[in-house]
Amino acid sequence: MGRRRIRSRRVRRRAAVAAAVLLTAALAAALTVVGHSATSRAPLSAAPAATAAAGAGAAASPDAGATPSARVGASRTATRPPASAHPAASTGTASPRKGSTSGGSTGSGSTGSGSTTTAAGGAAPAATAGHRLVTFVNAVQQTIWVAAGQQTAQPALTTTGWVLNPGQSVTISVPDHWNGRFWGRTGCSFDATGHGHCRTGDCGGLFQCTGYGSIPATLAEFNLNSFDDLDFYDVSLVDGSNLPMWINTVGGTAKDPISANGCEAAGCTTPVACPAALQIHAGGAVVGCESPCGVFGTDQYCCRGQWAPRADCDPTKWPVDYAAVFKRAEPFAYSYCDDDATSTFTSTGEAGYRITWGLTP
Repeated sequence: MGRRRIRSRRVRRRAAVAAAVLLTAALAAALTVVGHSATSRAPLSAAPAATAAAGAGAAASPDAGATPSARVGASRTATRPPASAHPAASTGTASPRKGSTSGGSTGSGSTGSGSTTTAAGGAAPAATAGHRLVTFVNAVQQTIWVAAGQQTAQPALTTTGWVLNPGQSVTISVPDHWNGRFWGRTGCSFDATGHGHCRTGDCGGLFQCTGYGSIPATLAEFNLNSFDDLDFYDVSLVDGSNLPMWINTVGGTAKDPISANGCEAAGCTTPVACPAALQIHAGGAVVGCESPCGVFGTDQYCCRGQWAPRADCDPTKWPVDYAAVFKRAEPFAYSYCDDDATSTFTSTGEAGYRITWGLTP
């Protein structure tokens, strides 16, 4: 319930900001001199998003209306760093395998309609009208079971589960106005009917997800054609991390704020140095790093109650600044629920996207 309240508050706050930005844009348009571009489109199209004071980059949250994730039930006895942080593997291109599993079980996983693969070095497929291409890249040294979760009242994906071996990639087609998230599951095993379990990111034991997954899971969140025809997107570690990740734009008319190797001015994609108190264990290994809100559930760590106002939700005043742990690992990612200023990005021009699970080489 705590995460539902956090997300609801973020939605209300961002809806108010969106309305304020829309009013500003309308006034600017009314005052525009013919031949001079003075509307809000130009500044809003730039990425990264605006600062927290302006709040424009948070006008529409990719996790609006999100349901709370279920917490992974796991031991917390080990003290090793997250097993999810692996050196980057060479990135060839191949399709996900149907029936790919771990532990020798038989799986049931279709690449699904709209999934496209290309040979290494081959030409990328073209998007059809009203759709974008999103490519998943596995640059870690373990198999990833990619999952998709979607908001209500949005065009649906017909497939919500894919398998990527190390070095593999797959491209899917996503409709305009899509609002949802992708994440990687680890340590999965599924039977021939598509039922099983994942150590992290599990979707109720299903290969094809019908909702959101368990935490911790690193999220790639999208709200396409949201406000003023802008795309909003982000990497979120709000509920914790199970895999390193970054997002690149492909095409479009806005400059990509993240390099192809997962870097920005503030730093690159590195392993999460997870404190023992936040570590998630399964099978005798550390498999993820959960958020302090998920672990401790206090109002201060969850930014609720007397700490609900943005000015009062200050990680530097927490008993332990756990948000800094996640921010050091991925400076461009959400490290806690109000981390909009450096973490929400926008794109224009019907861009495609590439989601890479990996560390900066």
